[in-house]
Amino acid sequence: MKNLVTIILLLFVISACNSTSNKKGDKKSAKAKKVALTAAGATFPMPYYNMVFKSYTKKTGTLLTYGGIGSGGGIRSLTDKIVDFGATDAYLSDDKLAKMPAKVVHIPTVLGAVVIAYNLPGADGLKLSDLLLEKIFMGEITKWNDPLIQKNNEGITLPDLKITFVHRSDGSGTTFIFSDFMSKISTKWAEKVGRGKSLQWPVGMGAKGNPGVAGTIKQTKGAVGYIGSEYAFAQKIQTAKVQNSSGNYIEPSIESVSAAAKGEIPNDTRIMLTNSADPAAYPISGFTWIILYKEQAYDGRSKEQALVTVTFLDWLESSEAQSQAEKVHYAPLPKAAAEKAKAILRTVTFNGKTLLK
Repeated sequence: MKNLVTIILLLFVISACNSTSNKKGDKKSAKAKKVALTAAGATFPMPYYNMVFKSYTKKTGTLLTYGGIGSGGGIRSLTDKIVDFGATDAYLSDDKLAKMPAKVVHIPTVLGAVVIAYNLPGADGLKLSDLLLEKIFMGEITKWNDPLIQKNNEGITLPDLKITFVHRSDGSGTTFIFSDFMSKISTKWAEKVGRGKSLQWPVGMGAKGNPGVAGTIKQTKGAVGYIGSEYAFAQKIQTAKVQNSSGNYIEPSIESVSAAAKGEIPNDTRIMLTNSADPAAYPISGFTWIILYKEQAYDGRSKEQALVTVTFLDWLESSEAQSQAEKVHYAPLPKAAAEKAKAILRTVTFNGKTLLK
């Protein structure tokens, strides 16, 4: 009888230990699932990020939050260390990198087009040359039926309607891509306006974010402006064919955006793709980047948080993530760019030790 009681007690202890072990395992699992990543920045890639962030949460349980506040806001948020990573369509210059609190790396995530969107019912297929883009956005052409526009668009009836230029009011990487292109095709623009995330505009009205510019153009007859392609496609806004460096008028598409990235890409991936020499390239194309600190042990961050961050970003470079880009009218990264991004992620450290193999 005594031996039986002893056996029963032993079984009870073993059962209790297993139960405790399982509970600890459950708690550990729950803790892993509660790891959350916060990011903010560019609105240009936001439709893509919203989609792939949800895919990753469903796949892994990692919670991701993204705030589309513009590239300038994304850079400030990383500078202030209030996000796990920022997002920008304008890479940080050497001077700006030097002013950051610590070393920052750039991870390209997708390719996109900045389109010239407009609102002219019945005037689809508008073709805009370098000269027309300069004169429209410098405020030198003020009516849509101007002879110069009409001459370049035979067969399209253009109305006697005022041109209303809509631009970004916030610090924007989309603005940087657009103004970088304009500075390459127009000496006048380069000298009087230049390139940057925030500019002194010669004419026009401002709206916040790509959604704000898209909404204003859609609601304003005679409006024209620049927005990320997905916003134009989603809201069925007209887009112009833009003259490229070969003199061809190109529509924004997955193929024409991909053509812009056929050249050599530097190891740090910081390159502007505007006004590509490829005759099939859409000329206002560009990478968008995620930026993060190379050393992740800062401000009390845990190694787990750092590892979840770089693991997620490594997944963004995978074929699984990149294959989703075309669903929302972005072009997947060229293989060379994805490989360089993965190599950069393998230099990210925690207390000096790399996180990914």
